[in-house]
Order: sequence, then C-alpha cells, then structure tokens
Amino acid sequence: MASVGTALRELRGAQKPAKGVSLYSRYVNRPAGRYLAAGSYALGLTPNQVTLVSAALSFAGVAAVALAAPSWGLGIAVWAALAAGFAFDSADGQLARLRGGGSAAGEWLDHVVDCAKLTALHSCVLIAFHRFPGEYGTGSDGWLLVPLGFQFASVVTFFGGLLTEKLGHRPAPGSPAAAPSTVRAVALLPVDYGVFCLVFLLLGGGELFRWVYAGFGVAAAVFLLAFLAKWFRELSAVPR
Repeated sequence: MASVGTALRELRGAQKPAKGVSLYSRYVNRPAGRYLAAGSYALGLTPNQVTLVSAALSFAGVAAVALAAPSWGLGIAVWAALAAGFAFDSADGQLARLRGGGSAAGEWLDHVVDCAKLTALHSCVLIAFHRFPGEYGTGSDGWLLVPLGFQFASVVTFFGGLLTEKLGHRPAPGSPAAAPSTVRAVALLPVDYGVFCLVFLLLGGGELFRWVYAGFGVAAAVFLLAFLAKWFRELSAVPR
C-alpha cells in the first residue's frame, strides 16, 4: 500500500492545467482534493468510490437546506458538507490520474453526480423558501422564481461547457498548456461552485442569505450569456 507522501509527490506532476480555473479552485479546492486523493490512494479506494463519497456529502448538505429551519449552525453544517463534497469531487479525477487514467464509466458517473447536485441544490433552496417564508422573508411567490432561474443558468452552463469541450478543438498530446490568466481567475470567482458554497454560511441571516443568493443568481445568468457567446464563437471556427 502506497504512502500518502509518495502519492502526493506523484500527484504534483499530474495536475490539470490551471487555464480557465478560478483562484478558489486553483489554490483551495484542487490542493484539498490532492490530499484527499493521496489519502484515498493509500487506503486503496477507487475513483468511483471517491465520487460516491462526494455525492453522499453533497446530497446530505443539499437535503438539510430543504428539511431544516435556517440557522447559523445549519449554515455551517451545510457549507462544510458541500465544501467537503466539492473537494472529493476534485479528488476522484486526481486519483484516477494517479492510478494511470480513468474510465469512460467513471467520467460519466462524475458528470451525472455533478449535474444532479446542481439541480437538487437549487430545488432545495426553492423548497426552503416555500417552507420557511417567515425566516427568509419570501412571502411573495415571486421569490420562488429565483432558485428556478439560478438552476436554469447553472445547468445550461454546465451542459454547454461539457458539450463545448467535446465538440471543440483539442490540443495535440504533449503540447504545452496555455498560461493561466490571473485576471480571468479572479473574474470567475462569482461562478465558482466553491465560492458559491460560502453563501450557505449566511443561512442564519434569513433575508441576508436570500439577497446574497439572488446576487449570485444574477451573476450566473450574466456569465451564462457571456459563456454562450464565447463558446458559439469558438465552435464556429472549428472545421467539420
């Protein structure tokens, strides 16, 4: 059984390019995932098992949003579960690379869990707004449209990004990765899932959570339009 230290040393040379990744993912989530991948490797876990750990943590946090009345303690618990699930989501791919490469089934499972997590999270916020209108200040039914709009933007962005990656031009194997842009990494922070998870620390704030959540929803919609224009332009230049 390999040691954690050995696995960490090997993982440092098996990282995905940082281009197009926010500062949170680059400096927080990926390093956390690297340690989790090394520990999982030492324990003999498979990437699919790590994916299921990520799913269990994420869906526990998601369910708590809908089932429990908002409080500061709940917010901490939900954020911890979602953030840990996100870190394990990074760990499964790193573990696959450490073990010599993943499988099509493993990649499929990872993407299905990610899509289900996004859909369920905003659905549970909608349920929470409906169940606890006094705590969140969502007496008007119009507020129930906010999680629906946020969900729409998140799912279309997720699907659009995957499809662009599949249909777009892929660099030749062994070609050097493009240098990451710090400005872009900062600009992407509002639509980074790990940063979004921090919003749930405000669950005890009721109306404060509602407004900050809505602000992230607006950012998701704006970025969706920008991403769609960028992806369509890039794919238009790909020869068929």
